[in-house]
Amino acid sequence: MNCSCSSFHGGGAAIFYIPYGTGTVPLDIPDTQPYDVVNYRMNENDGDESVSLTRIRDTLNRPYGTPPLRELARGKKHAVIMISDGTRLCPSHIILPLLLDELNQGGVHDDAITILIALGMHRQHTPQEMERLVGARVYTRVRVLNHSAAAEDCIYLGTTSAGTPVEINRIAVEADLRIVTGNIEPHAMAGVSGGVKAIIPGIASERCIQHNHSLSMNGRTVPGETDNPVHRDMAEALRFINIDFMLNVIVNHKQHILEAVAGHVVQAHRTAIDKAAARFIVPSQTDYDVTVVSPGGHPKDMQMYQSIKALRNASAITKPGGTILMAAECAEMMGNGTLSLWVETMRDRKRAVDKLKQQFQLGAHKLLHLDDVLSRHTVYLHSSIPRPIVELLGFIPAENLQSAFHLALTNKAVKLAVMPFGSLTYPQVLQKPQSPPK
Repeated sequence: MNCSCSSFHGGGAAIFYIPYGTGTVPLDIPDTQPYDVVNYRMNENDGDESVSLTRIRDTLNRPYGTPPLRELARGKKHAVIMISDGTRLCPSHIILPLLLDELNQGGVHDDAITILIALGMHRQHTPQEMERLVGARVYTRVRVLNHSAAAEDCIYLGTTSAGTPVEINRIAVEADLRIVTGNIEPHAMAGVSGGVKAIIPGIASERCIQHNHSLSMNGRTVPGETDNPVHRDMAEALRFINIDFMLNVIVNHKQHILEAVAGHVVQAHRTAIDKAAARFIVPSQTDYDVTVVSPGGHPKDMQMYQSIKALRNASAITKPGGTILMAAECAEMMGNGTLSLWVETMRDRKRAVDKLKQQFQLGAHKLLHLDDVLSRHTVYLHSSIPRPIVELLGFIPAENLQSAFHLALTNKAVKLAVMPFGSLTYPQVLQKPQSPPK
């Protein structure tokens, strides 16, 4: 089956291999059941690692809004590079060697370089995970550290106009050269990932992240656009801490680099937003009776905390009252202690939602996103999460995806969608043309 287009109409018997963890789950679609594949835009020539390296080198030689990094590095004593954590698709192991070479050319030696994993409030990485994230050679060259969101590990720099206390990792604040990296894709809360997100939430304190993310309650966010309270607040933090250089990439689900942009953290980031939107935002109708979705396999389905993003995207194309089947391994269960606590101890979802609407709670806020989906759709979940926890989340356990699929189809004519990379596919719902009045 060709999945290179954003929407493909299938017919005839087909076994569709749904991404799941590091493997797949087969789904046998009957030959009598037509279906659409709703997917972000892929090309067969999207590239391999050699193409990715060429794109990065070209971008570093022609940054937007700043001199090349090797020039910025001259005379600097300590550089810090912020990188995405293991739940993201950014191929840090590819881009870091080139950044280190640039810094070396500018006179900053390896012993004066720190790589800071911009965890935000995500869990700490083990030494083995850190080595895998940055690559074995980089891991032996420079110091690699987890960010800590604890107040004592951050420095207060000021307060934004929205009231967010800008508290940033001490190591980054004390460095005299700061470089951020990341990948650019639509984001349900900030509108767009990459850019300044490496600072907030990436290397911010818990108090800072909590207040910034609470601003999502104050206005609607359109994925692919930065005009929202959360992103504006993140950008305002640049009044208090300077970012000297940014390298961001647009990648596919295989971490192949499709586009790269470098230079000024705001100006360069802005030039790539439309390119990311053109890839990941796809026109669609909200009229599917049944949608089968996967976050896209590892690392997008490592945790329920991350997998909810794909569920929301599937919800956007599913009819009210329709059914969603999600295959997400979630080997790390919830992926957030606060979310786990609320799921396992709150008496019912309505009480949790009411409390969260009165007082935003980072981590537990994902229950608001879940409630938005579950209030409109029936959701089956195929995962490694134990059955009782699946039920407490509000899902129907689907130990066998094929059996759940047959239950969802019933005997009536069903309009079916398959969304294999739900965390990267953001449907832009099209309004149906209105019939002229009779």
